[in-house]
Amino acid sequence: MPLSSPENRKLVHNRDIQLRGYKREDGLWDIEAHLLDTKTYDSYNPWGGMKKKGTPIHDMWLRVTFDSHHVVQDVEAVTDHSPYALCGGGNVNFKRLIGLHVGKGWNTRVRQLLDGAASCTHMRELLAQLATIAYQTIRGYTRDLPPDRAEAARASVRGPKLNSCWAFRSESELIQQFMPAHYTGPGSDAAPPEAGRNNGNNGNNGGASHADPLVSAQPARRPADSP
Repeated sequence: MPLSSPENRKLVHNRDIQLRGYKREDGLWDIEAHLLDTKTYDSYNPWGGMKKKGTPIHDMWLRVTFDSHHVVQDVEAVTDHSPYALCGGGNVNFKRLIGLHVGKGWNTRVRQLLDGAASCTHMRELLAQLATIAYQTIRGYTRDLPPDRAEAARASVRGPKLNSCWAFRSESELIQQFMPAHYTGPGSDAAPPEAGRNNGNNGNNGGASHADPLVSAQPARRPADSP
């Protein structure tokens, strides 16, 4: 179902974000993000001068390589277009992510390692989405199991997935069907847990959101030489 019909308006800015997950022949996984900003009118920047409409304002690439345990093995960041010529100077700092694990604490550790003047804001913002794509790519591919192993696969994610989003809240029909031992909705004798749960009272414009997009029992890690 699409959005409702808008009021009369004109488009002035485009931001296209593309994320792709790749399985490498060497057993690792590449997750790539591309951000492209353009405007529908000519714009002026005191540093870069006049930019014709449709000319990229931001054109940035990020590739994060993971192993099958969702641990970062390498990072490459490239800035093809930016408002200021020096914007890409902080890209080398994305190497600080090497050793970090996609799971609970990912966004917090990213902020600690790359916040403020350490990196480009727009590139850094891609990492939250990139983490969820890494999870979808690696776990989604490796858990393509035959029917006799489907239940084992579901059991393996009960802890991490439970109450991690609206669909997986403990009182939902999905939990009632696939994880009945954890169901706390109508007809259940179990009381809803008091902590560690967002009951989904967050529509399009309100309510609290999770601090991290993913939940995992394994803590975030970094190499000893990371700042």
